Amino acid sequence: MATDSDKEDSEFKYIVRIMNTDLQGEKPVVVALPGVKGVGVRTAEIIVDQLELDRRARIGDLPDDKIEEIEKILKELPDVVPPWLLNRRKDLETGEDHHRIGPELGIGLRDDINMMRKIRCYRGIRHETGQKVRGQRTRSNGRSGLTVGVMKKAARLAMRQKKKE
Repeated sequence: MATDSDKEDSEFKYIVRIMNTDLQGEKPVVVALPGVKGVGVRTAEIIVDQLELDRRARIGDLPDDKIEEIEKILKELPDVVPPWLLNRRKDLETGEDHHRIGPELGIGLRDDINMMRKIRCYRGIRHETGQKVRGQRTRSNGRSGLTVGVMKKAARLAMRQKKKE
């Protein structure tokens, strides 16, 4: 004879798929949603409040129709949230506000970097050469390869002996 707890466990989803991303069903909704690229904690809170869900409810306990509603809101995010919360405002191609989510976010970033390289702007050149792009120090940080400017005493003596020969 099956009990109510067995019935609830059979409907529990250990992996929930939202926007081509697998999320762990054991996590609360507000904690699990930031697992999707382009969705932060604040955005997850707005979505949960919009659907009037319990923030502590596990995402694996949600019925399929609620998960579909979450996906629908994610697709229509520019209409739901204020423009300053979007990650793609005033798009260069269209001039509209967008919010990129999932693999679309990485593809868009790569396209933007390639465009900067193509037009040969300062940031594009820095990306090409593998240097820091956002104005960070380069004299003492971000070095790769051999250390520069520090010589051990033994190495200094060996250099002097080579010069004498």
